[in-house]
Order: sequence, then C-alpha cells, then structure tokens
Amino acid sequence: MAITEILVIIFGLCLFEVISSVDNAIINAHVIKTLPEKFKRFFLTWGLLLAVVLVRGLLPFLIIWIANPAFSLGQIVGFVFHPAPEIEKYVEMSQPMLLLGGGVYLFFVFLSWLFMEEKKYAFIVEHFIHKQSVWFYAFASIFFTVVVWFSLKINPILALSATIGSTAFFITDGFKKNAEAKEKELLAGNMSAISKILYLEVLDATFSIDGVIGAFAFTIFIPLIFLGNGLGAYIVRELTLRGTDLIAKFAYLKNGAMYSIGVLGAIMVLESFGREFPFWLAPLNTLILLVIFMALSLRELKLAAKKKASI
Repeated sequence: MAITEILVIIFGLCLFEVISSVDNAIINAHVIKTLPEKFKRFFLTWGLLLAVVLVRGLLPFLIIWIANPAFSLGQIVGFVFHPAPEIEKYVEMSQPMLLLGGGVYLFFVFLSWLFMEEKKYAFIVEHFIHKQSVWFYAFASIFFTVVVWFSLKINPILALSATIGSTAFFITDGFKKNAEAKEKELLAGNMSAISKILYLEVLDATFSIDGVIGAFAFTIFIPLIFLGNGLGAYIVRELTLRGTDLIAKFAYLKNGAMYSIGVLGAIMVLESFGREFPFWLAPLNTLILLVIFMALSLRELKLAAKKKASI
C-alpha cells in the first residue's frame, strides 16, 4: 500500500469519525459541565484510553472475527501483526459479508435520520420527508428485502450478514434514542459523578459503532482503522471541552455527517455485490459533503449576523 493511499485513508477515517460524532460531543459537553474538575480530567485521559483502545481498537477485530468464525479471536489479532496466507485468504473472502452488514447498518442510520429525526433543514425536501416519517419503516423494509433477495442469489451467508446489520441498527438506535432523555436526568444532577462518567463511556461506545462500521468503507486493514478512528476520537474529546459551542453554531454539520453515512452505506452495499470503487472515493465523499454543509452553515451564520445588525 503506497504512503499516499495510507495518508488519504487515515485522513478520511479521522474526518468521518469527527463529523459522525457531533451529537456525542455535544451531549458529552453538556454533561461534563456538571462534573468536578478531577472527573473532567479522568474523562479526557482514562476515558480516551477506553474509547480508543477498548472500543475503536477491539471492535474492528470482533467484527472481522464474527465474519470469520473458523479462526479464534487471538488468530485474527495475530494476523494483523504477522500476516498468514491462509487467514488472509479467508479475511478477503469475508469482505463482502463485512461490507453488506455494515452497509445495511449505515443506510438504516441515514434513513432513520432523514425520516424520523428533528433537524435543521438544509433543503426543502428534508422538511417534506420528515413530515412523512411514518414511511421510514416502509422504505427501510423495502430496501432490506431487496438487499436480502439479491444476497440469496449469491450466498445465503451474505443474506445473514444483512440481517446482522439491521439487528445492530435497531439495538444501537434504541440506545441513542434513550440518550436525550437520559441527558436531561444527568443535567438535573440526580446521578453521582461516577455514574455520569460511566454513562458517558457507554454512550460513547454506542455512538462509536457508526464510525467503526463506516471505517470498513475506507479499508479493512485494522491498523489504519485504529489510527484514523483513534485520532478522530481524540479530536472529538478535545472539541468536547474547547469547541462544542463553536460546533453547535454550524447548523448543518449533522446533515453533512448523515449524508456521508448514507453514501458510505450505499458504497459498501454495492461493493459487497462486486462493484469496485477507488480507495479515494470514501474519503473524497466525506470531505466534499463536509465542505458543502460547512458552507451552508457559514451562509446561515452570515444571514443571522446581518439580520441581527439590521434590528
């Protein structure tokens, strides 16, 4: 793998991790403001170690292991540091399963946001679609049925990976939907500082799943996933304390993250069925969508400033 390709992939992974963790950073910042100083330091040091090593470090191994049950988890971990031809062959063969499960998961995340979630509307069509939120279940079911139908024509195990992706979505979606209500309880001061830290770590682990699964659209090489997602997680932690108010001003940043997730999900599904895309497509997609929605956010800020100045 050329150094240019490595740098592009790490940059794309880092960027995707940051923008897909916007909600997580904002929730963390609100809760951290209620914590004593020593617990803030704990969250940003030991909490970062947990977030990067235990979640973003181990989860990719677990995903690849689940897709290759013939090998032990230790063999999968050892393969990264000491490549073995027989394991490499099976990992490459399992790539379509990894991509399809992850693609279904990410596309469900996108559809759920598009139809169900309150948002700052960047386009008129977003408002129209949100008003038709009941159709989320119909669109998700039709999409899932089509994917399974094509999968069964190729390999029943491929269809199983699609069902695992949908199951993972509904499990994590439940945790995320509970986050807003739980945040109010945390801010009300009804929990101890230790309980708040533990909750934030669980919440971080839940939100990190999007970034880890999306990482397989960039590469299946785990060290690059670890580096890119780990760097992104570090930046998110820093923004949690220093830049969350600034992030919140960019009204359409979440929109850019969700469209990026939707495109990555579609790319992963297509790749699982044999389509090939260049390595730079996923990072470029993330960068272009970020720039577009950052520009829309800046325009919104300028319009708000002009309106305020005219009053």
